[in-house]
Amino acid sequence: MRIRFHFRWIPFVVMLLLVALGVSLAQWQQRRGDEKVARAARLAAGNQAAPLSLTAAPMLPADAQAIEYRRVTVTGHFVPAWTVYLDNRPYKGQAGFHVLTPFRIDGSAMHVLVAQGWLPRNNAERTRIPDYSTPAGTVTISGIARLNAGHVMELGTAPALAPHAIVQNAGIGQLVQASGLALQPFILEQTVDSTATAPASSQLPVRDWPAPDLGADKHRGYAFQWYALALMAFLFFVFTGFRRANKQP
Repeated sequence: MRIRFHFRWIPFVVMLLLVALGVSLAQWQQRRGDEKVARAARLAAGNQAAPLSLTAAPMLPADAQAIEYRRVTVTGHFVPAWTVYLDNRPYKGQAGFHVLTPFRIDGSAMHVLVAQGWLPRNNAERTRIPDYSTPAGTVTISGIARLNAGHVMELGTAPALAPHAIVQNAGIGQLVQASGLALQPFILEQTVDSTATAPASSQLPVRDWPAPDLGADKHRGYAFQWYALALMAFLFFVFTGFRRANKQP
């Protein structure tokens, strides 16, 4: 029996598109996995490094990226007048808010935005914020540097930031524009008050911050699946081409 291959343009183009799509998505997943590996390395290095003492010297975004996941300490005082609340931040299955408050660095006009922690939502009155205490006067706090406060899906146009607003998302640039405060280009996820004037733990927001989503293996698995799809598309084109050719008289 003579083996022939029957070439057809439409299946060939479809095969090329599927192969290109599979390879492109696989490479994208590989890059995501590499990013997660690099993030895990920065997290491990940040945990091992000595705490960084934050000064009032303005940082560039590249400087903030270099210290992400580092432990940071800073002395100054909170500016509660410009606290904002991030909605739709659940904790252990309960709806609630993250509390963001500017913190003025001692002896300067520079601030860092501090995520004080999580507060539960009042189910009967959605916009009512639970009573909590923010330390007054000069305090020293510690936390973990993060580039942003995370982002949740938001429908429609976001309202302008205002003091004590409840919003879905709040970027540092948005807060700078709304408040006129000078802010460092990162957020400090607060973990510790190191002064005796800090309020009792029962009055503080919960500071059990979620670990960064690493999951590099998940992205490698997705990359393998997309490569497999590309290979299957190519093999299917070859197999059906030979089969169709052999069926012809």
